[in-house]
Amino acid sequence: MIQSVNHFALLPLYAAAGTALLVLVLELAVGRWVAPAGIAGGLATIGAAVTLALDPADTFCGPARCSWVATPPAAVMAVLFAALTIGVLALSAPALRLGIAPAGEFCFLLTSSMAGGVVVAYAGDLITLIVGLETLTLPLYVLVGLRRFAPRERGTTAGASAAVTFFLVSVVSTALALLGAALLYASTGALHLAELTGGAGQFAPLASVGAALLVIGFAFKVAAVPLHAWAPATYDGAPIPVAAYLSTASKLGGVIALAAVAQRLDTGPLVAVLAVLTMTVGNLVALRQTRMIRLLAWSSVAQAGYILAPLAAGASGVPAALAYAVFFVLLEFVAFGVVVALRGPGGDGGDLAEYRSAGRHHPWLGAALVLSFAGLAGLPPGLAGLFAKVTIVASLIDDGWGWLAGVVALNAVIALAYYVRVAASLYAPVGLPPEPVPAAEPGAVATLTRVDVSRPVGAAVAVATLLTVILGFAPQWVFDALS
Repeated sequence: MIQSVNHFALLPLYAAAGTALLVLVLELAVGRWVAPAGIAGGLATIGAAVTLALDPADTFCGPARCSWVATPPAAVMAVLFAALTIGVLALSAPALRLGIAPAGEFCFLLTSSMAGGVVVAYAGDLITLIVGLETLTLPLYVLVGLRRFAPRERGTTAGASAAVTFFLVSVVSTALALLGAALLYASTGALHLAELTGGAGQFAPLASVGAALLVIGFAFKVAAVPLHAWAPATYDGAPIPVAAYLSTASKLGGVIALAAVAQRLDTGPLVAVLAVLTMTVGNLVALRQTRMIRLLAWSSVAQAGYILAPLAAGASGVPAALAYAVFFVLLEFVAFGVVVALRGPGGDGGDLAEYRSAGRHHPWLGAALVLSFAGLAGLPPGLAGLFAKVTIVASLIDDGWGWLAGVVALNAVIALAYYVRVAASLYAPVGLPPEPVPAAEPGAVATLTRVDVSRPVGAAVAVATLLTVILGFAPQWVFDALS
């Protein structure tokens, strides 16, 4: 069988992979301009994805199906992967400029991960999907270990430990996903996503086991229970910009993979159980956190549960899950961006007590963080997050999963406790004593009051916040684009 190859359809991948190669060549040849090249390549990837969306074309096609499928949701996700890469490069710019991190290696690994994200967005079969996910994830093992971002505060062992934890759990999850894909192929003879079925006759149980293993393997990427324990330690041990990428782009890849499987295979009960456990465990443990990055990590675990919930309904819940994922990654990026701005190049996330009154000294950063927390909690003025929560609940009720909608609503109420607590502390009077935190360093609050926000970091936070506000007033556009 001879497959057709349409190079026009591969423009987004060519742009993303070409960016990684360009960064590598620039680092070897001249040793500079790598970050601007990465940003330019991200913009080129966005342009290529938009061009392909205007004139959709598939490639790697056989007699019936294609392995590279251009759809409106694929274009949105490819644009989002590239935009997140640009944003993380902007957040990392001060550290790269000061030599705290190796610019060439950092930009090459990050843009390579972007290429994997583009593959995930357009994947039309299980093999392409898994290869894309691994290309998205593999560079992050090394990026997490680049703990030279904060040599004075956390030491180099934190990054190494986080990288090893991330790697080991990822290997197990990948093995499960590959085994699930093999069992599905053995029972149905299909690898293309459009042809996935639950099997028939004597092969039906084998197909069910394969589908379950696929879901569990992909659940790692979104830090869903029980493959969630790596996330808090990894986020807190990694450089903050890398943690931002893990919490947004890496999680987005997992959502796309889970949606591709859940909408075609009968995995509703399993996904529902994972959703309930993930959102409940994430919210309950987040209540006890005293470090900012660990709070955001456990919050992202809970958010993964909200994203999984509509997937329990199958294909009808996919648009709601993808729309929620889009709003989540934007809000999460804003939160991490504010932390980077307040902590400075090479800083770690710090303790929650260190953020007391930070909003009084940096009003626009405080407002951005409050907007992010409000959106993640599903409250005004975070209209994007409010729409996302309402969409999730409405989708579940319409599909007959009312009890799951009730669990989502209950967990949203629980999450208010820590979101409101942290948001309120940003504007607490300086004279009030901070909450007792054993790890808090003396004078940390004063450090946050004197921070000088770098222009690239401030621009990244401002653009992401503005985009979140705009989409909050026109959220239906996102939902329609993903339907």
